Amino acid sequence: MIKERLEKLRAVMEREGIDAYLILTQDFHGSEYVGDFFKCRKYMSGFTGSAGSLVVMKDMAGLWTDGRYFLQAEQELKNTGVTLFKMQEEGVPKLSEFLADKLADGAKLGFDGRAVNFKTAQNLNRVFEKKQKKITLVYDMDLVGEIWENRPALAAEPVMLLDLSCTGKSRADKLSDVRAAMEGKKADYFVLSSLDDIAWLLNIRGGDVACNPVVLSYLVMTMDSAILFINEQTLKDQVRQALAADGVAFAPYNAVYDFVKQIPDGKSLYVDEKKTNYAVMMNRGEGVKLLTGDNFTLLPKCIKNKTEVDNERMVHIRDGVAVTKLIYWLKKNIGKTQMTELSVADKFEELRRQQEHYMGPSFEPIVGYAEHGAIIHYSATEESNVELKPSGLVLMDTGGQYLEGTTDITRTVALGELTQEEKEAFTLVLRGNLNLAGAKFKSGICGANLDYLARFPMWERGLDYNHGTGHGVGCFLNVHEGPVSFHWRVREQERTTYTELVEGMVVSDEPGLYFEGKFGIRTENLIVCKKAEKTEYGQFMEFETLTIVPIDLEAVLPEKMSERERELLNTYHSKVYENIAPHLSDDEAAWLKEATRAI
Repeated sequence: MIKERLEKLRAVMEREGIDAYLILTQDFHGSEYVGDFFKCRKYMSGFTGSAGSLVVMKDMAGLWTDGRYFLQAEQELKNTGVTLFKMQEEGVPKLSEFLADKLADGAKLGFDGRAVNFKTAQNLNRVFEKKQKKITLVYDMDLVGEIWENRPALAAEPVMLLDLSCTGKSRADKLSDVRAAMEGKKADYFVLSSLDDIAWLLNIRGGDVACNPVVLSYLVMTMDSAILFINEQTLKDQVRQALAADGVAFAPYNAVYDFVKQIPDGKSLYVDEKKTNYAVMMNRGEGVKLLTGDNFTLLPKCIKNKTEVDNERMVHIRDGVAVTKLIYWLKKNIGKTQMTELSVADKFEELRRQQEHYMGPSFEPIVGYAEHGAIIHYSATEESNVELKPSGLVLMDTGGQYLEGTTDITRTVALGELTQEEKEAFTLVLRGNLNLAGAKFKSGICGANLDYLARFPMWERGLDYNHGTGHGVGCFLNVHEGPVSFHWRVREQERTTYTELVEGMVVSDEPGLYFEGKFGIRTENLIVCKKAEKTEYGQFMEFETLTIVPIDLEAVLPEKMSERERELLNTYHSKVYENIAPHLSDDEAAWLKEATRAI
């Protein structure tokens, strides 16, 4: 099927004189996760991961993805005619360099300019110029749309308003802050394309992307106006009136391109090049002054206010109850009740649904038993689904969206007897998690400075994991949120590892170890940055762990941990029991008391 689609695409490319066609994962807004309408890369390659870029040429097709998806991509690309390029591995060219080498001078590179951001297109041009090749970017072609039979429609779910008790800051105040930032940059116009930023700024939520409560829209602001480009059928009267009361006007979703054309010469336009698509940018007039930088909403959204942090604490108790009940159910029923990866994922959803204000999962659940746990972003299908047995490890990475916050948690659970190798690996990962969560550091430190704390137990053994240690998390928003992260590697075009950690930032702490064909381990908690003491040496910072779920002591080797690490675990488990036990049955609470015993 994939080979047939590729041949159909090549036929259309030949008709249009296109030598290579680029298909990214993004929608029109630079989103990480996208609605079904935008899943062109999946449709053309069969690869279902959330990150990857596909290039189709006359004689080859190649997919570039990162270390989270190497095993998954190898499996899903078999017999498709698509070659896997493992990003950042030795000898693997960057996609831009590959195109520059393979395309002849005068060639045409096609793509849907609505689904490629301006920065990416600029970088392609820069690489082509460096190679002294004149390659034309043809950006007004949705060639996949021509061959995609029964393509899903654009999502159009109802828009909801968030109360001040959830947001902690009014829409009017947020808009005022953005205008102050615009004034500081001398920006006449500000185009905001990223969906989570729009949802945060306007205190609205929706359901246009699975697991991400966002609304398909663009927002254009001036010093005295704000226009929301949206499918107006999604706006109920109450929502329309509330937005209008704060000065928000409305226009059709696709009208943003014509609007940008009408910005007068001499005016300044501010955009985030990484979040604004190429088609929007190419529609501006030559006389419009372009200003670029991070979206004015980026840091304010990432730095949670007191209301949001308090809500996250409350939400994590609810979520902790659900996940703790799940682990209890696993321990008591494994080997007695038939359970599979998919049925365990269903059980997570059942237990979360019992919690107040639960709105749905924050991402597709990952339940990987035994060797499936080694596939970092494995997602069970009817074909891959396996039964859990009373032996070995199951890795479960899940999360919930609640009206007041977002959760993301991974627990690896022993289902029976473990090998010494499994216990040693589990303990290494746990040590990394505890050491990062227990860090105290000077104000001004960024994620790259702290990543070593999580990795050093593994690095001492010559081991590592091929993903970041942590990412920012939204508040009833996207589970992956910039600009903060923990990662030693400085990534091109990104500054996430250089973002200063400040009070209110919520970040994941998730080291792991993965052994292909055997097992995988990840232990993930969400932590929030907060101020510690201030001394003559400056302001010190620390983390508070938000996630409240036991860590499986049956997989831990206490003798392999330092005294401080054992103390950190015991303190954490005391907090788990204190907060979760009151919400459990007597049998569950008795089990939890033993599961959180001091070691």
